[in-house]
Amino acid sequence: MTRILIIIFLIVTTNIQAQTKELKLSSDVWPPFTNVEEEKSVAMDIVKQALARIDINVNYSIVNFDEVLAGIGNGTYDGSAALWHTMEREKSLLFSKTYLQNQLILVGRKGNDVSATSFSGLKNKHIGIVEDYAYGDSLMIQEDIQIMYGKSDQQNVERLLSKKVDYILVDALLLQYLFKYQMNDVSEFLEIGKSPLLTKSLHFAIRKEIPDAENIISMFNDEIGKMISDGTYHEILELNWIRADIDGDGKFELVLKGEKAGVEAPDHTYDVFYSNQNESTNRFYINGKVYNSWDEVPNESKIIIPKIEAQPNPDYIGIKF
Repeated sequence: MTRILIIIFLIVTTNIQAQTKELKLSSDVWPPFTNVEEEKSVAMDIVKQALARIDINVNYSIVNFDEVLAGIGNGTYDGSAALWHTMEREKSLLFSKTYLQNQLILVGRKGNDVSATSFSGLKNKHIGIVEDYAYGDSLMIQEDIQIMYGKSDQQNVERLLSKKVDYILVDALLLQYLFKYQMNDVSEFLEIGKSPLLTKSLHFAIRKEIPDAENIISMFNDEIGKMISDGTYHEILELNWIRADIDGDGKFELVLKGEKAGVEAPDHTYDVFYSNQNESTNRFYINGKVYNSWDEVPNESKIIIPKIEAQPNPDYIGIKF
């Protein structure tokens, strides 16, 4: 019996060693999610970290998006760190669970109405979006909205403030960086919607032909849950609070990095996965425990945090006033 167990162990060990140890991934320039190596690239960093935890190295290339899809199709690349899911792509690719979302928020000048819950509420308005981003049919088929293309979110903000457009669409993560680094300017110049007008799920995807592809995707999904709870997401996103379903019960929690929660509940948090119930979330995950209200959070965690103006890292590529 012992000899049989040893043989089984050797077979399993050999199979594990035969697994893919490096993946060639490709993406286009899409700040702050994917970018050249010297620039901030949160989606790529999350994927690289999750794969490193399961002993898979990443060799990635930044090319035009058409080359991303063509290269995956002809086998030049094994997959991509950041793709939207489509039925056509599912024919040849295995997709991870959602690990981030693109959440496009309506932004207007101070005093403007940003309460629209769909594009139908923006008739006859000039909307600034970034050129070459795939916003989906829900926006592009709107005949009574004037789409205005800018080269970047930075340019769109400048056009908004100079009244060349009525509104712009900005990803929720970029807005979090504005709240963190330029809150006074946001309060003075901008009105920001409460919920996204458009949400797209972001996935890690690899070719089905990759050895042990299904197991790689499964292990990747497992690591994502751990990274959200252990503070890795906070480090990569450079945020103190994120919102996610930390315990898998279908209810969202505000997840703190570390133990210093401040004396008041946070005003601005980033939804890793948005749903309509997120806005009413009042559960908090701090230091491994879930609290159902701010009052339940222990006093030892309600530490006064000095209000020092946050300074972005040197590689910060967010919107600047």
